[in-house]
Amino acid sequence: MTGSKISKRYAKALLSLGQEDGNYGAYGENLKEFAGLCADNPEFSKAIGNPVFSVEDRKKVLNAVLEESAFADLVKNFLRLLLDNNRIGGIEDVSAYYTQLTDEISNIIRAEIVTARPLKDEVMDKLDVVLSKITSKTVKAKVEEDESLIGGLVVKIGDLVLDGSVRAQLEGLKESLKRGEYN
Repeated sequence: MTGSKISKRYAKALLSLGQEDGNYGAYGENLKEFAGLCADNPEFSKAIGNPVFSVEDRKKVLNAVLEESAFADLVKNFLRLLLDNNRIGGIEDVSAYYTQLTDEISNIIRAEIVTARPLKDEVMDKLDVVLSKITSKTVKAKVEEDESLIGGLVVKIGDLVLDGSVRAQLEGLKESLKRGEYN
């Protein structure tokens, strides 16, 4: 896709239609599934996105896949429109922005949590409650492990970074010692 502005326009247009008929959540899932299909099958993605092939040939390939899918008719038509306008290559950007828009509508915020070790379910539940109180939104967290943290965790929500890792505390202590704050 030639730019994120174009991706945003397409995502906003589909979202607007989805809000009208109340199916914007399902449309987002369809987009995400199709974007995943393209990412997992680069040959397919190249076949439908390469302008070397005629639009008719690319439509045949796309239609063959869409006929086997359970996607909503509106999403199928949307994907055909992307292909007609040579924008199908940007489906991942369109899908990502569409997800961002639906999160805003649904009062959802995404958080990245990095821990040294796996979190127990009750700890994760408490963390969700605290983050929801901080942000006043429903939090959807993606948890990753990084042993270099030693202990604790790092939470990233948009531009906000809460670093409660042992590694960060040790680095802070080291800097304090360098400045001579602990005499």
